[in-house]
Amino acid sequence: MKTRLRLPSIALTLLFAMAAQGLFAADAVLTPEMVVDLSRVTAVAVSPAGDAVAYTLEVPRKAGDEPGHSYSELWVATLEDGKTRHFAGNSEEINSPAWSPDGELITFRVEREQVHEGVQIYAIPANGGEAHLLTQQTGDVKNYRWSPDGRWIAFAAKEHDSEAREEEKDAGKDWVVWGEESEYRHLWFLDVEAGESHRLFETNLDAFEIHWTPDGRSVVFQANTTARIDDEYMFTGIYRVPAEGGREPTIVTPTVGKLGHMAISPDGKNLAYLGATTLNDPVAQNLYVLPLAGGTPRNLTEGYEGSAAHLAWQDNDTITLLSVEGERHALYEVDAQSGERQASGLDGLVVRQFDLGAGSGVLAIAAESADHPAELFVQGPKKPGDSTVRPLRRLSRHNPALDEVRLARQEVIQWKGAQEWEIHGVLTYPLDYEEGKRYPLVLQIHGGPEGVSLDGWTTTPGYPVQLLAAQGYAVLQPNYRGSSGRGVAFTKADHDDLGGAEFEDILAGIDALVERGIVDPDRVGTGGWSYGGYLSAWAATRHSERFQASVVAAGLTNWIAFMGSTDIPYEMSIVHWNSWWFDEPELHWQRSPLAHLDTARTPTLVVTGAEDKRVHPEQAMELHTGLRLKDVPTELVFYPREPHGLRERAHRLDFIGRTLGWFEKYLSMPTVEAMEDRKD
Repeated sequence: MKTRLRLPSIALTLLFAMAAQGLFAADAVLTPEMVVDLSRVTAVAVSPAGDAVAYTLEVPRKAGDEPGHSYSELWVATLEDGKTRHFAGNSEEINSPAWSPDGELITFRVEREQVHEGVQIYAIPANGGEAHLLTQQTGDVKNYRWSPDGRWIAFAAKEHDSEAREEEKDAGKDWVVWGEESEYRHLWFLDVEAGESHRLFETNLDAFEIHWTPDGRSVVFQANTTARIDDEYMFTGIYRVPAEGGREPTIVTPTVGKLGHMAISPDGKNLAYLGATTLNDPVAQNLYVLPLAGGTPRNLTEGYEGSAAHLAWQDNDTITLLSVEGERHALYEVDAQSGERQASGLDGLVVRQFDLGAGSGVLAIAAESADHPAELFVQGPKKPGDSTVRPLRRLSRHNPALDEVRLARQEVIQWKGAQEWEIHGVLTYPLDYEEGKRYPLVLQIHGGPEGVSLDGWTTTPGYPVQLLAAQGYAVLQPNYRGSSGRGVAFTKADHDDLGGAEFEDILAGIDALVERGIVDPDRVGTGGWSYGGYLSAWAATRHSERFQASVVAAGLTNWIAFMGSTDIPYEMSIVHWNSWWFDEPELHWQRSPLAHLDTARTPTLVVTGAEDKRVHPEQAMELHTGLRLKDVPTELVFYPREPHGLRERAHRLDFIGRTLGWFEKYLSMPTVEAMEDRKD
């Protein structure tokens, strides 16, 4: 029988009320309202002179705003005085800040319907003033890049339906032929002075990740031959096309599998890019260097037990490389010939994005720590040939309320997983932890499975880690085999075994905390999104005897049905399973949570975005229906308008409240058997 979720306890209700009224002392705890109201620095761009940094700041909507995801503002920091100031944006979504080569303009993407329909490129004087429209596309501009001489902007943009097609839709002829409605991001050139744009070639390629050669004579970009997201993940190629137009793009070099960020050396001779080692490599985690005049790419990080994440050329011989190593980030200077790496200090920060001013040596990063979400940090300037590691300087403080909040201690822990493998994870202790006392445990499992939980700011509306710690739970974020940050072999280690040894790694983590005397084995809950939702559903069914509560968010529950309804069937099958479901139907079914309803007794909260195209809402419906028919306490929540994750403020608050309430209700009882008395 379906169990209705009761309202959170009086204590939790008071936390909501107090947060709304701002009634917190200097030793206050984090609250749901505070979590959804946090701002974070997203993209950063160093000025050509290295004297300023433009950056975007994600700003959540207020309680009275119309539903929608967060706003984004343009800010500028000056390095001489360390001051930051709001530059543009008010209740809108500004993205992709960039400087014109002469440093006179800052450009960005935004939709301003009162000026022009769709997301367009705007420019604002670097010394302040009003922004003016640059592009006038019929569809959204997706990304762009200034030419070295500042005359042109190369950009990728979708084209909206023609007037004739709009008239057909208005007449009711609005059927959709699956796969034919996707819109290509064609490559365009904007003459900045004339204000006119033209397509560079006629071939249908879905273009992104655009770069000019330093001489301005050609553009190198990534693209695929369809506009399907699955093909973007798996079959993207690197192309080059002359800037004068009149010629079709050509493949720069054959690649296989996933591709990541890329950049061209200052002298234009070499292309550095992040790529996979094989088609079934889950992550574009290796650094390659390729001569643009022709040749074979060289893997500079072969055998590296980490995952390359972002890069920039420091000079013609040196690449700045950001990598994930375990639960932390590392920054390296990499010799472009030998691949030799020299570490540069990050002071324990987790970097979400960075930009390197090659001419000035200024490094700007959007970085977080265990104490705060992403803020702006800078390093430098650095002169050519200077090997001194300079300290990072924090310039922004966009969440001052966190200074008044007590946060629970977190640390990276290790344990022996399946086959005696060393497994890592991030443990957050209960806020008022007392050694020798056992606490209920909640797992917060990342998605992917190639995602990774880092030792940074761990609390988001989808993963309310510090909120759980404030309620007296220990929280473990396990980086099971298949996660990034440990090299290619580790990310491939769950192939043909999803839900197998990777979940044994997680169970072993629970056992390790029990053995350390921290966790009560009879009060263990789990939650996660996407693949983390899958593993939480797997916990609630196949391993129900180990778990007293589960929250399954956008989780896949029936592998065979999932493969027929997701927008990434190839990526999920080849990269993660390393096989097709129709070749191994029995294995795929046996690794589906729905196949184990007979053993399911764990009360399970199931949530999904109503517009989720990655994990179709039917996956949530199937699990909820199966549990309900088996008389297991369950509740199903649909969030309207939401895709694969929650963007709207009210939905985020609701999810946090339901999650805390669910664990509060079902982890207060000592055993699974005792929960039989709690069914309604």
